[in-house]
Amino acid sequence: MLEESLKWRTAYRPEDIRWPEISVESETGKMYRASFVDREGRTVVIMRPAKQNTSSHEGQVRFLVYTLENAILSLPEDQEKMVWLIDFTGWTLANATPIKTARECANILQNHYPERLAIGILFNPPKVVKHFLDPKSIQKVNFVYLKNEESMKILHKYIDPEVLPVEFGGKNNVVYSHEEYSKLMVKDDIKMASFWASDTKTDHVNKVINEHSVPEVTQQSSLVAAKAS
Repeated sequence: MLEESLKWRTAYRPEDIRWPEISVESETGKMYRASFVDREGRTVVIMRPAKQNTSSHEGQVRFLVYTLENAILSLPEDQEKMVWLIDFTGWTLANATPIKTARECANILQNHYPERLAIGILFNPPKVVKHFLDPKSIQKVNFVYLKNEESMKILHKYIDPEVLPVEFGGKNNVVYSHEEYSKLMVKDDIKMASFWASDTKTDHVNKVINEHSVPEVTQQSSLVAAKAS
């Protein structure tokens, strides 16, 4: 699995994706890194599937990968996993992600970002969503409904109501601004480039991967894997 991920990262170069390339995907705020963290200091990624705004398969996939890489870069040193807050308000099967795109995204998440999800919070999800979740994912997912006080306690268990946006039943009046978020991502692109600047032996990694020799995957491939995780 590690060898396959090294091949994928070498070919896809997720660390080289930059904001200008995928910013159009974020214009409606359908997915972004929240300005707040959960009670354990973990990065929170907010997803709003009802706000899908493009039909580009490649664009949507690269946007997901970019957001994941950015979320990982933003994690504190003592944390390895993130929190997903998925808002299904207004979502229907009519604006659901195409099956091809959904499958590729699921493949990337499962095979190249394993165990990165600490907890998933599905906000106002329709019952049909349960049928799309595999048994392993269900164990990490919480179904929360704004009008259900008991389920809201679950959300507040993970995220302090003081920092949680009003639209999620919190007290924070913050709203998504594509302009402000773009400024933040441009700065983060610089951080990303700096973070990977020490990756100076890519040719050696390519040689190792092409030879399919696991024992040869030494220091540099370990560095790539460590940075990805």
